Amino acid sequence: MRRMTFFYQQEHGWSLDSFPDWDSPETLLMVFGASEFLQDPAPIQTLRDAFPNSLFIGCSTAGEIFSDRVLDHSLSVALIRFANTPLKRVSEAVNSMQESYDVGQRLARQLAADDLRSLFVLSDGLHVNGSELVNGLCDALPDEVVITGGLAGDGERFQQSWVLSAGMPEESKVVALGFYGDAVRVSFGSKGGWDIFGPERRVTRSKGNVLYELDGKPALELYKEYLGELSEGLPSTGLLFPLALRQNQEDERHRVRTILAVDEEQQSLTFAGDVSEGWLAQLMRANFERLIDGAESAAKEAQQRSSSAKMGQKLCIAISCVGRRLVLRERSEEEVEVTLSALPGDVQQIGFYSYGEISPFVSGSCDLHNQTMTLTIFSEVE
Repeated sequence: MRRMTFFYQQEHGWSLDSFPDWDSPETLLMVFGASEFLQDPAPIQTLRDAFPNSLFIGCSTAGEIFSDRVLDHSLSVALIRFANTPLKRVSEAVNSMQESYDVGQRLARQLAADDLRSLFVLSDGLHVNGSELVNGLCDALPDEVVITGGLAGDGERFQQSWVLSAGMPEESKVVALGFYGDAVRVSFGSKGGWDIFGPERRVTRSKGNVLYELDGKPALELYKEYLGELSEGLPSTGLLFPLALRQNQEDERHRVRTILAVDEEQQSLTFAGDVSEGWLAQLMRANFERLIDGAESAAKEAQQRSSSAKMGQKLCIAISCVGRRLVLRERSEEEVEVTLSALPGDVQQIGFYSYGEISPFVSGSCDLHNQTMTLTIFSEVE
């Protein structure tokens, strides 16, 4: 496997003088960029013209990650040419959140094969129930297939997101890329770093990813009580206070959910993943140092899972939640610096700030996460 990373900024153009002559059906381009490229896709078209036979995947972001930097209004690109790893890309349109599970099932069935080793999934960030999408993927595939990826972003705006499947940005799409054969190696790590506070409440009314009541009280009303003046900035300020969910008091594994939308009339909150009725819910808030420590732990976890076989070049895809960036602000680059510094010196890193992260737990099946730093490292046995 050979890889190269570069970026595009509107005021400066491309960060390299010319594109390498790597175009082939075995070449993959991962492209993460600002939501504005939906209206002005000319730089993406330039890439398509330079690599007409290559596979493209990508999505919009709430900030682009390039090496140890966080960028805006840019494209962050990884160019990868595999030597012995077949690839297959499929995509599906999603017209409503209720279709999310079925979309996951259809994608998985198109990619399923005895030698499928890993799936990398990028989804629309506004019209998809991320946890149901992941459930659909997992239910149709063996447990040993590693599934990672994320939900597209739109900064703090929550108005539009795009996914790159057939080469140009499109709304309301999900793309999945399958990696096949015994040469590819995929490792992962995912950590949070938030503090839980306040009383734990029972989810007394919900439907899918829409939360209506906690302890019999309107969910939005309770949320506003905690946010105080910050409630005027919902839904974006809700990213500062995600929700931690667990099935019961014996359950030690919290699922974190981030707000996508509010409904004043229904007094409800819409999250990026399911909020199951009967589960326990508790608010979370940021701890700056723990967020950065969590990012470093994610990198160490991914590195520990790396193969001990002789490997070629490695690429790390870093996907961090938009809520972490809103909290860290000017310190956001610290978390991408620590992930890169915790990995071997030959690893190159790109990625994006997302509306949800897809990764397995430390043990067990894959799930949708919010407010984590999630890393996926791709490499190939030499």
